[in-house]
Formats: sequence, structure tokens, C-alpha cells
Amino acid sequence: MTIAKPSNVEEYIIAAPEYAQEKLRELRSILKQVAPNATELIKWGTPVFMEKRILFSFKAHKSHINFMPTGPAMKPFMDELSNYRIGNDTIQFSYDKPLPKELILKIASYRAADVRDNDARWMY
Repeated sequence: MTIAKPSNVEEYIIAAPEYAQEKLRELRSILKQVAPNATELIKWGTPVFMEKRILFSFKAHKSHINFMPTGPAMKPFMDELSNYRIGNDTIQFSYDKPLPKELILKIASYRAADVRDNDARWMY
């Protein structure tokens, strides 16, 4: 039996492990607050929010969710991110801890404004 790949964000969340679904929905809801008119797509198997460009994306992993707002959007918040595992363009949020909603809102808002005002690209 072949499992179909998700074709939209809701299918992606439903296909995720049950323990991840609540956090995925919560993160999606936060991002929708920042970009209510963004198009939600699946690109490279990952949910993305897109306006003129990709604003941000997220992805479920076995032990965490990756939020991908881009490295430049993370830079102003590095002090606040010191308690999280981060990569060049990603922030990891553990399933067993509450999402830092205000921090996610600030980073996502910064990224969305950078795209809207400066046509910021995903990679610099």
C-alpha cells in the first residue's frame, strides 16, 4: 500500500504523529495571525506560508518541530533564542514544552515585514 504525500497543510498535520498534531496546529495558528492572507502550500514536503516569497515554514520531526523563519529574521532575537536549539535558519521546539508564542509572533512578524517592505529573500 502506498501512502499519499500530503497535498496541503491540513493533510500534512493529519499525517503527522498524533503527539505532534496539537503543536503543529498551534504553530500554524500563530503564523496565520502574522500572515492571514498568505497562501499555505506544501513545498519540498514542508508546510510554507507564502506571500511575494516564502515567509516561513515548519516541519514535524520525531522529537521536535522546526520553525524556519530564516537566519536573518532570527538575528535580532538571538538572546531570546539562547534556550533553544537553533540552526542557520531554524529553531527547534520540543513537544514536551509550551511553544513560546510571543517569541514566535515577534520573529514571524519581523520576517513578514522584511519580505513585505524589503522583498527579503529566503537566503542572503
